[in-house]
Amino acid sequence: MAIWDDVLDEQDRQMFEKARMGGKALQGSKPALVIVDMTYGFVDSRFRLGHSETGYPAVQATARLLEAARRVKLPVFYTRGVTESSASGTGLWKGGEAKSVEENTVVHEIAPLPEEVVIEKRRPSGFFGTNLVDMLIFHGIDSLIVTGLTTSGCVRATVVDAFSYNYRVVVPQECVADRSQISHKVGLMDMNMKYANVQPLADVLAWLEENP
Repeated sequence: MAIWDDVLDEQDRQMFEKARMGGKALQGSKPALVIVDMTYGFVDSRFRLGHSETGYPAVQATARLLEAARRVKLPVFYTRGVTESSASGTGLWKGGEAKSVEENTVVHEIAPLPEEVVIEKRRPSGFFGTNLVDMLIFHGIDSLIVTGLTTSGCVRATVVDAFSYNYRVVVPQECVADRSQISHKVGLMDMNMKYANVQPLADVLAWLEENP
């Protein structure tokens, strides 16, 4: 049973089946790990956009994945927001004054190593206005494992752009989180139906062990 099954009615199920949506896509052979916005501002409830109850379990799951990814020497990329001093730099985020430096700091449990890339971004997708694509090309990457926060926001935007660049995408279910559970479930469902394989973390870890 998928995590989003309880938000679907029978008509929805029949429509997805008719459209042949949601099947498992082919996995790539040269993956990289992208950790989207796992910063204190999104993880920790001390901050306006944070939600510790779902954020920290996703961090813990991502720490397990990160350990495995480093062991098999996958390229690792992080994204985080930019602390802006101008309204034009912050842009048109609803409800959004610029976040502080602490809010835009990656949580210490998954802190990047010196050789791992941290991409600063101003918009939801890790691809928009950044040089992520050319770094993936440098490494010969054909697929991405995408984790982070939030499922319905910056994770989904990054997954859609990755799909648009013809990368095969895997989303480990336990490694993403959202403030709203319905947004989380619908976000995962939407990605799985069209853009990515949403899989249990255990399956992704097994895949990395089998395909170093």
